[in-house]
Amino acid sequence: MKAKKIFIFGASGFVGGLLFKQFNRFYNTLGTYCTQENTYGNNRKFTSFKVAEDSAYELLESVRPSIIISVIRGPFDALITMHSHLVQYANDFDCKIVFISSANVFDAYSKYPSYEFDKTLSESVYGRFQIKIEHSLQKLPKENLLLLRAPMVFGPQSPRVKEIKQLILDKAPIEVFPNLIINVSSGEKLCQQILLLLNQDRFGTYHLGSSDLVPHEEFIQEIVHKLRMGNPVYKRIYTTNENRYLAVLSKDNPLPQEITHSYKDCLDAHY
Repeated sequence: MKAKKIFIFGASGFVGGLLFKQFNRFYNTLGTYCTQENTYGNNRKFTSFKVAEDSAYELLESVRPSIIISVIRGPFDALITMHSHLVQYANDFDCKIVFISSANVFDAYSKYPSYEFDKTLSESVYGRFQIKIEHSLQKLPKENLLLLRAPMVFGPQSPRVKEIKQLILDKAPIEVFPNLIINVSSGEKLCQQILLLLNQDRFGTYHLGSSDLVPHEEFIQEIVHKLRMGNPVYKRIYTTNENRYLAVLSKDNPLPQEITHSYKDCLDAHY
């Protein structure tokens, strides 16, 4: 990837923050924050941005990035409007958009994992929202979009692991789904994959995450074992008598071997 200016919407969040640290080592990288004025207010690399109030197009016009990465959260209606502004900017200034979607765009399919060009279908509000964003972005010229779908993302500072730690401290039950089969990623592995894909000027749709599958209950129990915080209480939730899948695997657009990993790698590298 030649000298680029990268702008990250959601750079103060868990994944966005890791992406910022990764890309800022090599490229001119800027990003947004929402409420953490004390942390980011004096950092010239960061700009305050409230998705329901501010104009993404005007912000981008003032920055003129060549690559936009979206990992921002907020009200769904406001995010749909914001991404329409990203599409407008990308068309006007010929830049690339990287959108990190999730396995939830396939959550209506429960009998098998999902691959890059499977038809999206969701029963959840979150999944249907992400499908709307994907459809709006797919109107771009194909070389201007890198659509990335990620499974559940873990890591020592991830919201999921922080929640597990707090539940253990509170002696509250940790919900596990014995019949749910997933693949997973960590914040660090996810960032490594995105960096390499952009360095190689990839475009199109890629599925990130581990190349293998694991039951949700087993993976959570392995995390808890590595945390060494005492004896947790589990609440097993069965939504069906059969196994169901929430996993995004690669087939048509395989990831380069150097960024392919297993679910065990996510555990061993971070706990």
